[in-house]
Amino acid sequence: MIFNLAFCTGVFCQTAADSIYVAKYKADKQCAISYTFDDAHLEHYTLVFPKFEKLGFKATFWVNGKTIEDYEKGLPNHTPRASWKNLKIMAEHGHEISNHGWSHKNLVNFPLEEGRVDIERNDSAILANIGERPITYCYPNNSKSPEAIKMASANRIGTRTKQFQVGSNSTTENLNCLIDTFLTKREWGVPMIHGITIGYDAFKSDSIFWNHLDKVKTLENKIWVATFRDVAAYTAEQQNIKLETIQKGKNWIIKPVLTLDKKLFKYPLTMVLQKNGIRKLSVKQDSKKLAVEILPDKAMFDFDPNGEEIIITTTVGSFER
Repeated sequence: MIFNLAFCTGVFCQTAADSIYVAKYKADKQCAISYTFDDAHLEHYTLVFPKFEKLGFKATFWVNGKTIEDYEKGLPNHTPRASWKNLKIMAEHGHEISNHGWSHKNLVNFPLEEGRVDIERNDSAILANIGERPITYCYPNNSKSPEAIKMASANRIGTRTKQFQVGSNSTTENLNCLIDTFLTKREWGVPMIHGITIGYDAFKSDSIFWNHLDKVKTLENKIWVATFRDVAAYTAEQQNIKLETIQKGKNWIIKPVLTLDKKLFKYPLTMVLQKNGIRKLSVKQDSKKLAVEILPDKAMFDFDPNGEEIIITTTVGSFER
């Protein structure tokens, strides 16, 4: 028997005229966007949550436990805030509720140990009220240092280190330009949003934002809209995975090798078999049949990056000639 053995460093294998690779983004989409909303404004629950549910999008909401609890106690606050109950409902629908510090403490202006205590207290509050410990973090005031990043990143899949502001200065035109940039450069965009109709950096007209989301929806075959947590996990896994691939005739045996922490990094990845005219393909991993999407120039499927070998089986007539 003749085996074509390819040890694939990173995410790409070449086998004759065909290629097998792990897509840069889920479903081999062209770019990704994670909409992130800071400070638990009530509008995030009353306005953003229903709109995102209607569109089938999921977002990340960075919250400060002290701000929420002060508002629930009736203490003075200029902007209405979502309650823990509101946020739990959003989490139950697949949105990410994550850590923005207990008291919005600027990590650059305070000793690291104070920052650590602030972050851990917020982790505990989110776990108690939402039911899940956050595994991402957002820096209050976007202030950070190498030491703060190292501290805040411990036992997390990622922290928000890059973002762009969306709000009072946003127009239909500049938001459209951002979309075009992400698509052209195949980037992951992370919008930072606060107020919608009121509060800090609210839009001049909320219709600007709603129309932008509607436009993104029309491009969902190219744009992956997902939580910060999910895209951070996917991209880290995609950049670190290795594929050990054996080709036997028209069949492939692929062993994924991922050395990241399996408790944190377990998001399914998309594998692509680039080949024209695929008609039929069977894929199994861990004795389970995987769903395969077949397109004119490729087939793709999601797999467990920490799972056992993947077996791709073709049969007579699987490919058009």
